[in-house]
Amino acid sequence: MSSALTDLFPLPIVQAPMAGGVSVPQLAAAVCEAGGLGFLAAGYKTADGMYQEIKQLRSLTSRPFGVNVFMPQPEYADPAAVDVYAHQLAGEATWYEAELGDPDSGRDDGFEAKLVVLRDNPVPVVSFHFGVPNREVVDALHRVGTFVLAAATTPDEARAVERAGADGVIAQGVEAGGHQGTHRDVPELDGTGIGLLSLIAQIREAVSIPIVAAGGIMRGSQIAGVLAAGASAAQLGTAFLATHESGANALHKRALTNPLFVRTELTRAFSGRPARGLVNRFLREHGPYAPAAYPEIHHLTSPLRKAAAKAGDAQGMALWAGQGHRMARELPAGQLVEVLAGELAAARASLAGGGVL
Repeated sequence: MSSALTDLFPLPIVQAPMAGGVSVPQLAAAVCEAGGLGFLAAGYKTADGMYQEIKQLRSLTSRPFGVNVFMPQPEYADPAAVDVYAHQLAGEATWYEAELGDPDSGRDDGFEAKLVVLRDNPVPVVSFHFGVPNREVVDALHRVGTFVLAAATTPDEARAVERAGADGVIAQGVEAGGHQGTHRDVPELDGTGIGLLSLIAQIREAVSIPIVAAGGIMRGSQIAGVLAAGASAAQLGTAFLATHESGANALHKRALTNPLFVRTELTRAFSGRPARGLVNRFLREHGPYAPAAYPEIHHLTSPLRKAAAKAGDAQGMALWAGQGHRMARELPAGQLVEVLAGELAAARASLAGGGVL
């Protein structure tokens, strides 16, 4: 990665932006103070809500940080399929005594308004999910001194990131928790995601910009592995989900290591877009029937997910988690960064001495 960008954070550890209230300013600040790159998640927030969190984070740390923005989504959902799914969820609404949400609550996530805030109040790093902005957007952020990253799940997507002029690509392997950052949602490709190590190798041959590796990383030895494979830094989400500063619901944190939840699966059940979460009742019952309709399904199920959390029912929540979730450690975020850095140093020393990770 360019020295100008790596100079922003001493350790090659990036805290993934997790939307939905997880990546709060306290979490990002703790990671930044420990030497990593903390991130705020602007997804599902208003532009003003994002701005208020940026101001709060700046009051907690003077170190560089990042903000993640969702790209606007094209209109491709079949309204009839959304209606059918809404009827299938009627029993859930009755059970949780909640109304289904309005699927037509908006598609662009306040994208343009957020760009105005980020141009008028520049932050060190901005990353994009669900696509890549055009060259004009990237150039405008560059003019105010912001480094730009964007997620990619295939070599072709990485090429699009490079063409847009971004400073780096976040290679998101299929192991990653939460939403896959595919640029186009193609249902026919469900289940064909690329594993992280293979993805890093393919993207290295496809583009010349630096790579941030994301997907299932929970230990410093894994960070060493992706760095050895050609990444410049590692992005960890699920590892930080269980930390003390994380804004995740306590039920969600406990579920990561609860023997009741033994595996993860990519599902459209909660949002209409492929996202990896712990397999619970809602995912099992509704995942096979959920249409490709994001953000319509996200809006539709939002009241149900909130009602399940309020009722203390993890079986009705979206328990986003990567494949390494059972390795989660309940530590303060800053301490976790220190532990990861120690594990990384030990792994590097082992490699230098001819050992194994």
